[in-house]
Parts: sequence; structure tokens; C-alpha cells
Amino acid sequence: MATIIKTPVASGAPGIAPRWTRSAKDAIGTAYSSVSRIWFTASAGVLNEIYFPTIDQPQIRDLQFLITDGETFFHEERRNLSATTEYLNEHGLGIRVVSHSPDGRYHLIKEIITDPHQPTLLINTRIEGDPELLKKLHLYVLLAPHLGVAGWGNNGNLTRIIGHEFLTAHKEGIWLAMAATTPFVRSSIGYVGSTDGWQDLNSNFKMDFEFAAAEEGNIAMMGEIDLRRGYSFTLGVAFGRELNRAVTTLHQSLCEPFAEHRTRFIEQWNRACLHFHPLEQWSGDNGALYHRSRELLLAHEDKTYPGALIASLSIPWGEAKGDEDLGGYHLVWTRDMVNSVTGLLASGDTATALRALIYLACAQRADGGFPQNFWIDGQPYWNGIQLDEVSFPITLAWRLHVHHGLKDFDPYPMVRAAAFFLIKNGVATPQERWEENAGYSPSTLAANITALICAACFARQRGDLVSAQFLEEYADFLEANVERWTVTDEGFLVPGIKRHYVRINPVDTSNPDADESLAGKLTPIRNRPPGERYEFPAAEIVDGGFLELVRYGIRKAGDPLMEDSLRVLDAALKTDFPAGPCWRRYTHDGYGQQDDGGPFIGSGRGRPWPLLTGERGHYELAAGRDPMPYLRAMERFANATQLLPEQIWDQPDIPRALLKYGAQTGSATPLMWAHAEYIKLLRSTADKQVFDLIPEVAERYANRPHRPSRLQVWKTNRHARRVARGGRLRILADEGFVLHWSKNEWRDVEDTIATPTPLGFYYVDIDALEDDKAPIRFTFKWRDSGAWEGRDYAVAIED
Repeated sequence: MATIIKTPVASGAPGIAPRWTRSAKDAIGTAYSSVSRIWFTASAGVLNEIYFPTIDQPQIRDLQFLITDGETFFHEERRNLSATTEYLNEHGLGIRVVSHSPDGRYHLIKEIITDPHQPTLLINTRIEGDPELLKKLHLYVLLAPHLGVAGWGNNGNLTRIIGHEFLTAHKEGIWLAMAATTPFVRSSIGYVGSTDGWQDLNSNFKMDFEFAAAEEGNIAMMGEIDLRRGYSFTLGVAFGRELNRAVTTLHQSLCEPFAEHRTRFIEQWNRACLHFHPLEQWSGDNGALYHRSRELLLAHEDKTYPGALIASLSIPWGEAKGDEDLGGYHLVWTRDMVNSVTGLLASGDTATALRALIYLACAQRADGGFPQNFWIDGQPYWNGIQLDEVSFPITLAWRLHVHHGLKDFDPYPMVRAAAFFLIKNGVATPQERWEENAGYSPSTLAANITALICAACFARQRGDLVSAQFLEEYADFLEANVERWTVTDEGFLVPGIKRHYVRINPVDTSNPDADESLAGKLTPIRNRPPGERYEFPAAEIVDGGFLELVRYGIRKAGDPLMEDSLRVLDAALKTDFPAGPCWRRYTHDGYGQQDDGGPFIGSGRGRPWPLLTGERGHYELAAGRDPMPYLRAMERFANATQLLPEQIWDQPDIPRALLKYGAQTGSATPLMWAHAEYIKLLRSTADKQVFDLIPEVAERYANRPHRPSRLQVWKTNRHARRVARGGRLRILADEGFVLHWSKNEWRDVEDTIATPTPLGFYYVDIDALEDDKAPIRFTFKWRDSGAWEGRDYAVAIED
């Protein structure tokens, strides 16, 4: 039985305010096996977060080695050693880190994997160099627990088992144990910023503290490796729900030679990489980014909740974030997740996409919607509503159907519920894809139209022609109004181009009578520095969201409005790097590194996103132009270990902030959406057709001349103001009603019972005839309560 040592207790409690660490990673690692429920990240040669038991739960801040001769110098890996990181094998996410001292007199070589069958991180370590220097060296390992996804409230202890002494930490039912195949000579646990090991060694190059316990604080644990026993050893960090489990796991992992773990780790990944669509010949790097992208996407799936893929194993600008920011990017966003598994689908993997679809169907809310983002267990984190995130699962279901990947799973109940939510809660979205603004967004409308047509296809296959027609008519209504809602005639960003798509037409979604016109509106911009202007003419705020209309098949590439909008997009947002072109999200974006290199802390300046280069490449392919420059650019934007960043630095180098022109910023690296976009562009290039295109959508809208819908939809959350003469007004609700209405100022009155649909909607259609002049006036008598609405409504008839 393990014995916990509780004295002496460290002084300096509770430590400085905890922070996470840099998000620009050089590596992400995990075993392929689903029983090894542990993940790690690394940057600048140092191990960062370790996630356990699910992929959304980081349990440490970082782990690094400290080196001193006890007399003349003190080095820490992150700040003083220069490191290179490479993969252990052609396949798999194990890494080798080689670090050099400033004078080159010693070298630290680490191979990092996870135990293929246990929740243990393994670091096989070797120190080489001048033999005389090595005799004097003292090597320490320093670990900062952040158990329970927080730095405060951690507890650490020296722990003994007969013949073994090691370090443990615990908090709220999570235990961590750390030891090495070479025993610790000495160890200490202190409070960060006061009595931690770094402070101790930095003061006089010697280890003076030997505290056995530190309680309820921001703590760090340090052990000195006994180099007298040799310059090679394996360090292990294991986790469990109780002390005995963590300790047993640790020693079981360390009892097997590292070489055997390494062999099994690589074998597992080799088997996982046997079957995928061969796309290497279209790449410019012999498939290097393609293969790693696929592995990274697979690694971002949880192993307790199969099918749950997070956006990134990172906490953007983590060095500026503490316990108050729990989420980071290690959460499920439906948008990112569907993009990720669609990227895997493009590589030939239908199994992961099916698991993801089933996971989403089980996470769907009772009202048919999905949370803005959520923890792996389905609990919401942020509670915004983004209509595109409701659309994407429908589209994923249809893609799997087309690729014969649904097997015996029936997605139709999920599809029906999501389609119901889209119609009930649209047309304007409370948040668009950048999660900041409400209104009419080209990208959200594109996703919604596509999803409704896919839902109609499912309904038609099941013989539900009434629902299919209803869904198609609503999609046609949206499609017919895209330009009216999202195209400005007041453009001024490029001389001579007045008409182009905008990022968003801002609309108050809580006001059913909100003004839907775009002229003269101001768009509020989030994340602007305090005191700076934050509202701009809507015509000035552009992004590439309109390209999604082409991607899915709603609009044809190359038409004049598209091309003019591209010219505006390039003039406002494009940066040409040596690696290739890249685009910022939208005009005046504030989500990004600050100009002085500081982290984003509520404000900053948006930087170029490599995934947007992929989106542009898809448009170029659709337009019959060459996508290769965009593929090559994405390959060059990846770092040395093939990780694609969320954003790249577009200013001169700032070495103190680790910022280099054209390289990753402190936001997320890697971003799975970017890796998925690259795979899809590679597949699209190989197929000579956009992989995301839905043929049924393109056939309905882009590929053949069609008469735009003249349907106008009035709903309780959107009060249509006018209907075109010769058109049709559809009055829609999600409960039964009798419509009391007139077209001649109540001289003649009709009572019409609303038509029910299998989807759960009720509607009355009124045709606006050529000779009608007066507004259509109406009110409701609700079926269930028998109550009258108590208010009259009017819709004008206009030419």
C-alpha cells in the first residue's frame, strides 16, 4: 500500500495565479489504441498539457527538465535550450525531441509516447555531452499539475511504496503519479512563484527545498534524477481515479522496457494508416501533410465517447488564461467536428464519420438544436445558437448516405428535428460562423439551404413527399433572398465595385419586426481594443463566407457578382506571404495577436487563417482555375511537424514573443478545421470537383436555370413586411391555428384552417394576385387554447 508523506509542508502558499501555457504546439501525441486514454502536447521542446481521461480534460500545465552544474549555470529546457522535434516513424504521433545547451556541451534526447494500453505518458531520456561536464550535472524534472482543468486547489505529496519513492498529486478524484526507472535522489513540492523547484534552483543553482507536501494551491513537483546510475532513463506520468490505480498504472508501465512500448505504439499507428484514399501524387510534399493531417484528426477523437472530435488540443493564448477560462479549444463545436470528419471521409474513412454522426444524434437537444459548443459528455459550455451548426449534421448524414456509410443507422429522426429547428428559429442566425454577430450571413444561409435540401432528399426517399416539398419550398425561399439580404449596393472598398457580398447583414433576432434591409446599417465588431471604434458600415465588413454558396452548389463560380466580391475580398483581406496567399477572417477583425506581440486578451488584431486559403482554393477549382497554388501554400504554412495553425503572423519578427513572419501565432496550433480543409482540397483536386459539393443542391440551383421562388414566409419570429405581386405569402407556425384574414381592409373576411405537415408545422398560403392592392391583414385563433391572438398583422403587396 502506498504511504503518503505529509510533512514537511511547503511554505509560500497558495502560489501565484495559475496560467496555462503557449498554444502554438510542435506536437500532439497519443496511442491509437482506445484503451490508452491519455493525450499530450509539446512546444519549444517541452511537454505541455496532458489530457486524461477524456480529450477535453487537461490535467497538467507543463513538464520540463532543469539542468545545472550546481555552481555556474542553471538551464531550463524552454528558455535556454534549442530544440528540434521530429516524429519517431513515418506513421504515428510519437516524437523525438533533441535539445542542445547554449554552448553545445551537452544534449538532451527525449522520445515521447503514451503507453499503448495504459494512461501513462512515457519519456525515454538520454543526456549526452562532454564527459567531464556530465559528471557535474544535476538533472531535475519539474511538473505543474492543473488537475480538474484548473491550477488552484491542487495537492501534492511525496509518496512511498516499499523500495520506491515518487511524487503524486490529487484533486477532486483525479490522481497523478510521477517516477522514473532511475530513482529520484531528492524531491520537493512547492508553490509556484515562491517555493517551487524553478525558484529554488534559479536562486543559487542548488536544490535547497525538500518539501514533502503542498496543499490547496498552485503547485509544482520536482525530482532530481540520479545520474550516478547512468545517463539514460524512462520517466513516467500516470493517472487514475484513486491513488492505488495511478501508482499501479505507473509501475506497470515502467516495468516494461521503453523499446517494447515504442514498438507496439508504432505498430498500432501503422495498422491505422493502412487504408486511406491515395492522394499523395497531388501534393507537393509527397503526402507528408496529408498523412499527418489524417493522423491528427484521428487523434482528436475521444476514446471514452467515440465519435466526439474536439476542435484542437490547445488553449489559445494559454499563457494569459487561468482557471476562469476552462474551455480553450478542447471542446466539441459541431461546425469544426463535421468539417473534421468530412476531411476524414475525403480520405476514405467512413467509420469515424459514422461514429461522429451517431454521437451528434445523441447530443442533439430536445428542440432539435445543438449547443454552440459542449464538453465531451454533452454538457454545454457556451450557449449561443448558430444555425450552421444545426445544418452541418444534416449534411453529414446525407454525405454518409451517398458514400454508403450509414450501415444500419437511421439518421432521419435527427435530420427531421434539426430541420424543424432551422425553420422555426431562422431566418437570421443569432451567431454566424465566427460566433460573434447576429443577422443574415451568406455562409450560414448556404449551410441552411444545403441542409434543408438534404433533409428533403431523406424525406422523399421515405415516401414523405409532403415534407420533402415543404422543406424544398422553404429552402427555395431562402435561396431566392440571399442577395437581397447579403449583397450591398453601397460598396466603396474597391473603386468601381459597389455591389458585392458582405460578411453579415446585422439583424436583431429578438425583434420579429427588425429591419431586413442592408442599406445604411452599421455592423458592430467584437474584440476591438477599448476606446477604439467598433461600429462600421455593413458594406465595409466583408469576409469569404459567400464562397460557401459555390462550395455546396447554390451559386455558380465565375459569375460577375462572385468575381467582384472576390476582388473586394482580396483588396481588403489578402496577404501574400513567401509561402503563398492567405486571408484574414473579416475587415477590422479583433481576434488575434496584438500588434506588439502580446496575447489576445479580449482584444487584438485578426491575423490570416490558412484554412481560408483552402476555401479559396476550392472556389478556384470550381471556377475552372488552378487550385495548386493554394494547396502548396497550405503545405508551406504547416510547421516543421506538419501542424497547421489557426492564424499566422503577418508583421515583422518579434523574437521575445516567439513570433516569426509567416509562422504560427499564439492562437491554436494545430487547428483541425484547417487540416480537414487541406485534405478536402487535396481530394477535390484529385477528383477535379469540389468534394463538399452536394449534387442535389447544385442540380436544383447552380446547374440549371431556375425561376426564383416567389414565396414569402411570415413566422412569429419574423414578420414579413411585403409580398411580391404574383407571389405567395405563407403564414407559418409550429402549433395549429385558424387564420382570420382579409385582402380588402376587412370588407370581406375568410377563416382558413392551417394545413398541418408531418414535420410539426402548420401553415396557410395566400396568393397575392395581380389586381390586389390592399395589404393582407390577418390574425390568429390558436387551436389548442381557443384564444385569439389579440393583434392584427399586415403584409403589403408590392410590385
